[in-house]
Amino acid sequence: MSAAPPRLEIEVVTLFPDAVRAQLNVGVVGRAIERGVVRVGIEDPRRHATDVHRTVDDRPYGGGPGMVLKVEPLATAVGLAAARLPVGSPRICLSAQGRRFDQAAARRLATLPGFLLVAGRYEGIDERLIEELIDEELSIGDYVLSGGELAALVVVDATARLVAGVLGSEESAEQESFGAADGGASALLDWPHYTRPDEWRGRRVPAVLQGGNHAAIRRWRLKQSLGRTWQRRPELLVGRVLSSEEQALLDEYREEHES
Repeated sequence: MSAAPPRLEIEVVTLFPDAVRAQLNVGVVGRAIERGVVRVGIEDPRRHATDVHRTVDDRPYGGGPGMVLKVEPLATAVGLAAARLPVGSPRICLSAQGRRFDQAAARRLATLPGFLLVAGRYEGIDERLIEELIDEELSIGDYVLSGGELAALVVVDATARLVAGVLGSEESAEQESFGAADGGASALLDWPHYTRPDEWRGRRVPAVLQGGNHAAIRRWRLKQSLGRTWQRRPELLVGRVLSSEEQALLDEYREEHES
């Protein structure tokens, strides 16, 4: 009997396959790949360059600094990688011009049969490849990276952990920061976490967490999540309709900390 196919199949097109493979071997994603829940393939465009030097970049038309990734070897790599993916798998380019990658985007990708990520380098990618072969562009933030490999790994990690069977507890993904099912503005930051010992350098674990009163613990955690979000990411509360309990807990938190 043949083994069941992975629940999520991913392909990464990158000039630095060893850097990507090294990270995929560790942690949650590494265990998911080992168990066959997630598959991550890698395609190196340099393998498809036709000259003796395996050239994958060239000077930009119009002048300017840096080099631009050539369309031919990249297109071949994208085509081969896409052919290994199930039907319905989008081709995504990591780009500063892309839509912001967030928890909602991770949840969407986790529901797909697969997806392809193109990690760019140098000054960018020949625009004709984007127009011809790419379905969407994603950005992990408003800053500049040396290449798309780190961005690709962020997308793989954030998405893979949402696939059923990857985390040890299905509740883990829901209870983390931005873990709300909609993954959008209604998500809250996570509450503080503690473990043994009970006291460390004069700092004690909150008594409510040690009392065994699950209703009180739930209320404390919700209060801390609301309060931390108000303090650190207040924009996440904009547009959120608070329940009477949430409003009361947030008011308590604000009074305690403003005083």
